[in-house]
Amino acid sequence: MKSVRLPLAALLVPLALLAATACTPAAGAGSGGNTDGKGELVLNVGDQKGGSEAVLRAAGELDDLPYRIKWSTFTSGPPLLEAVNAGAVDVGGVGNTPPVFAAGAGSRITVIAATHGDSAGEAILVPKDSPLRSPRDLKGRKIAVAQGSSAHFQLIGSLEKAGLTLKDVRVTLLQPADALAAFTSGKVDAWAVWDPYTSQVLHAGSGRILTDGRGVVNGLGFQVAAPAALADPAKEKAVGDFVGRLRRAQDWVFDHPEEWAKVWAKETGLPYEVALAAVRRSSGTRIPVALDAAAIASEQKIADTFAGLGLIPHPFRFADFVDDRFDQDLPPSTTPARSYGKDD
Repeated sequence: MKSVRLPLAALLVPLALLAATACTPAAGAGSGGNTDGKGELVLNVGDQKGGSEAVLRAAGELDDLPYRIKWSTFTSGPPLLEAVNAGAVDVGGVGNTPPVFAAGAGSRITVIAATHGDSAGEAILVPKDSPLRSPRDLKGRKIAVAQGSSAHFQLIGSLEKAGLTLKDVRVTLLQPADALAAFTSGKVDAWAVWDPYTSQVLHAGSGRILTDGRGVVNGLGFQVAAPAALADPAKEKAVGDFVGRLRRAQDWVFDHPEEWAKVWAKETGLPYEVALAAVRRSSGTRIPVALDAAAIASEQKIADTFAGLGLIPHPFRFADFVDDRFDQDLPPSTTPARSYGKDD
């Protein structure tokens, strides 16, 4: 069957709606407490649409839980970590930048697990017919980016690699929904963003990648826990079991990209072709890695960069917010991401 190419605005509606409510957790977002009315241990888990719950269920990792999970859905990492800080969530997954900002604000969070994935989905996009051919060409141009996001750091790093700084360009701070409108209407010359937005723009045929995050951003993602949950023996055991299940589910995703893309598309409203492209480009390439000195140093660089820009109140030690008790002989954080070869 011939595929139908939808307008870019139509493709981005599901995620644009999510971005528009990025600070609002789902109704009934988690509450503290160890057990339910039946005395069963409850693990409060923060999630994002099409995230941990969806992948664990697809991989069959929710079939034999020795505890009950109470899921709370958030639209992005920052509000999820606010819930962790408040003790409403015991553990949840986020990207490489939200923990930096939460830690910089003195939040009660502990980074407990990491994955490393391909950074090809972190990209600076330009319109398909743009005259820009390299990051050096961004000088004097207007670029949309979400403040404090991984894309913000990727933009800084890409400019630095090209011998430029933020002072050499005109940065427009926009969340994805607004950045989309600016990008498609020609109000900005480039857009620094992440997958699946990258895959959506490429699928729509309205833009191309000027440069991506490979060699610029660290490609790390994290599970972050509440210190109180780690201090409770029963919850600590449940958190460790949960992390192990996520690691097995990530292995399943890599081995079943098409099956996972179907689930992800259904959960998020993404077209299947976009979901599959994002799986092969970035999300499916993740591999569980250790929270080692290299990972900490890489996050420290992000923290120092944003502190230097005044986006974080003061410098701090990222290592003070890391606990590697669940590492279990994992490979180094610098271990290459998985690859689908020519298809990714």
